[in-house]
Amino acid sequence: MAVSSSGHAASPVHFEDLFFEKREYEPGLAYGQSKTAVVLFAVEATRRWAADGITANALTPGGVWTPLQRHWSEELRAADEENARQAEATGLFRMKSPEQGAATSVFLAASPQVRGIGGRYFEDCHEAEVVQQLHGLAGVLPYALDPDAARRLWEVSEQLIATARSGAAL
Repeated sequence: MAVSSSGHAASPVHFEDLFFEKREYEPGLAYGQSKTAVVLFAVEATRRWAADGITANALTPGGVWTPLQRHWSEELRAADEENARQAEATGLFRMKSPEQGAATSVFLAASPQVRGIGGRYFEDCHEAEVVQQLHGLAGVLPYALDPDAARRLWEVSEQLIATARSGAAL
């Protein structure tokens, strides 16, 4: 299983500028691109290895306050907490405890219901709906499940690994 996030909705993978060399670095876009890449990994890993009985799925744990946010500025944390309160008040989503956030990971790791199923994106212990725009934190955007993008990302990753192993500069 591969832990992604609803943050994937912030950005598809920009193959023409993976490392923000041509555009200004924006942490939210970089995070979104990385979370989309996680989903694409599950798609391509399943395509490559399902015949051998190996599948992978991606998931979002949902909105969870964890020690990870300790690295945020006080202003960012306060703004995010206010946004979360407003979203909860409108019913768009509910923040989860770490245990609740872990439930989908446990489901994918242990449930016979998903045996043999791969290349999908899960939330709240079920497969997420493919949507054009997230509803709160719910859904998965089509570009995150695109098999052509998944194959391309895998190939680019192999090239990057080969370059790193050869000691050549990226």
